[in-house]
Amino acid sequence: GLGNNVYTQIGIVLLIGLVAKNAILIVEFAKEKRDAGLDAAEAAVEASALRFRPILMTAFSFILGTLPLLTATGAGAVARIALGAAVFCGLTLATAMGIFFTPVLYRMIQAISDRRAKGAELAAAHAAAGGAAAPAAAPTPPPAAPEDPAADVPDGPTPKP
Repeated sequence: GLGNNVYTQIGIVLLIGLVAKNAILIVEFAKEKRDAGLDAAEAAVEASALRFRPILMTAFSFILGTLPLLTATGAGAVARIALGAAVFCGLTLATAMGIFFTPVLYRMIQAISDRRAKGAELAAAHAAAGGAAAPAAAPTPPPAAPEDPAADVPDGPTPKP
């Protein structure tokens, strides 16, 4: 196999940038659809459908552009093959997976975010309604009746004059 040399690492960095761009575009389109009133699942599906063709066009042109690197011969061929193999294989796999996993991950993360927001809203509404978790006050004893002779006697020992 090919080693993990500097050319392979440059190809991986290039690959990360292109795959991240695709994911960001899908999420951005999904966010716009979500703001337009769709729920998270519908927004993710629609965003993926909108970005499907441009993502595939970019990926295929880039993948086919690396074919000459894979078939390189002569001086420096090992470096070109290492770069071409990393980008060709990586982008093929990442495109195939990204088209399907990005919307699923968007939906999962959006569900978690919605649950947290709903919990925060419920807690704020509960606190605003006076239902905050304040400790219950101890019941106060009823006031002593004025005709009660024991009411004028102070608690504890009687002070000496």
